[in-house]
Amino acid sequence: MREQPRLARAGRAMAVATLISKITGFLRTLTLVAALGLGSHLFDAYTAANTLPNSIYDLVLGGALTSILVPLLIRHSDEMYAQRLLSLVVYGLGVTVVVTMLFAPQIVDLCVSDFTADQRRTAIILTRFFLPQILFYGAGATVAAVLSARDRQAAPMWAPVANNLVVIATAAAYLAIGGTERLEALTTAQTWLLGAGTSAGVAVQLLVLCLATRGTGFRMRLRADPRGVGVRRIAAMASWTLVSVVAAQAALIVVNRLTSGAGPGALGVHANAYTLFQLPYAIVTASIITGVLPRLSRAAAESDLSQVTAELSQSLRLSSVVLLPVAAALVVLGPQVTTVLFAHGNADPSAAALAGSVLAVYGLALVPFCGYQIMLRGFYALQDTRTPAMISLLVTATTVAGAVVSARLAPGPQTVVGIAAGYAVAQVVGFVAAALVLRRRIGRVDGHRLLRAHGRMLVAAVAAGGATAAVAHLTGGVAGAGWAGALLVVAAGGSCGALCYALATRSLRVIELRVLIGALRYGGA
Repeated sequence: MREQPRLARAGRAMAVATLISKITGFLRTLTLVAALGLGSHLFDAYTAANTLPNSIYDLVLGGALTSILVPLLIRHSDEMYAQRLLSLVVYGLGVTVVVTMLFAPQIVDLCVSDFTADQRRTAIILTRFFLPQILFYGAGATVAAVLSARDRQAAPMWAPVANNLVVIATAAAYLAIGGTERLEALTTAQTWLLGAGTSAGVAVQLLVLCLATRGTGFRMRLRADPRGVGVRRIAAMASWTLVSVVAAQAALIVVNRLTSGAGPGALGVHANAYTLFQLPYAIVTASIITGVLPRLSRAAAESDLSQVTAELSQSLRLSSVVLLPVAAALVVLGPQVTTVLFAHGNADPSAAALAGSVLAVYGLALVPFCGYQIMLRGFYALQDTRTPAMISLLVTATTVAGAVVSARLAPGPQTVVGIAAGYAVAQVVGFVAAALVLRRRIGRVDGHRLLRAHGRMLVAAVAAGGATAAVAHLTGGVAGAGWAGALLVVAAGGSCGALCYALATRSLRVIELRVLIGALRYGGA
């Protein structure tokens, strides 16, 4: 029987929205690198400050929202429940913003090390500008969950586009008023522009989500009394999620402190390499996860475990058929990719090259990371947050151990490369553990089919990676070093690798690629 990947067929608009979102996100990264300078003290201070709202949001509520909101809203579809849930989120995160702004200096000191006095001062100022994003993120996540529960999964994926455009405009304005990468030359007006402009992007993102609720039957309204949402039930589910979030944030603190102490600009180098590594996941797997989670939740609510298995298996295969060749390309072309993207404007070319080495190692983590994330959604659909929390502790311990060992064995800039290698090992551990435990929970995970499909995809990806490496070597010898040479290597090697992968998958009868392309082509059918 021909497979009907509903999650992909319903997701053509979702894929288009995600692709545009990530393209503008790329442009956002490039403009910030050009304005603030990859490898500069200013970029490190901005990066440290800009990651804190996300970390605090995840620590306080974000992890719980990610894992339980959609299943809860599927099971409680009335409007008043959603309004009360939104009110609870807004009130709780509003208090969090006030408290964290008071303790901004202590938070900055906890999360980074070896900052100069000017870096620390700038990071604290920017952190206070960025902390209101905690509230915007939480309210936005709740509204996005409401839309997803009403089968409007594509709408939330357009919202980050607005955020990216605002930040791009902010970076462009910073350059236009004479901003440079030199921290000592930063003026008060430039600091205010960076701080207010970046947070304005998240606020606009929330506004777009609110506007998207029109026509869904949901009215944006805060209720003075948010009781009635089952706070005890939510707290019980979220308590285990909090364990995993605390563990993840502890790992992030360790990694940030080690990278900030690895040399000037190392924090920004690692952050940008990690952002590029996350891009394929965000475009491919996150789109699939967004589409599949409501169906997983409904199947789990009806105790239809065979459908849970089918959805998970299809998600793993459809994501891997795209991500395996991308991972091969990152491993082979990492330094050239980051040279093309970052070696311009105020960026340091050596920092761009180091980011490429980190990106190449992160390529090894791409497929296991995405598989791990898909497996977690199976537990969340079953409203089991305890098991993922236990597995996340194992993953966190492996990540931290890898980071500490890297700092000891490869001090200096190479520490960030070792951290990426430790992260890859941790994601493999997480994926295998999640698959084994989930198999016991639901009976089967379609293992034989997954192994056969992934074996064929892996052969095709290795062949494509070899072809890419050969073409890159020949092209590099002719084109030479520098931005233009790197661009030629990426274009030639990437094109050859893509063609080789297409031919190999056809020869090996990898049906998942054909199914995915057909679903996207006829997504409206």
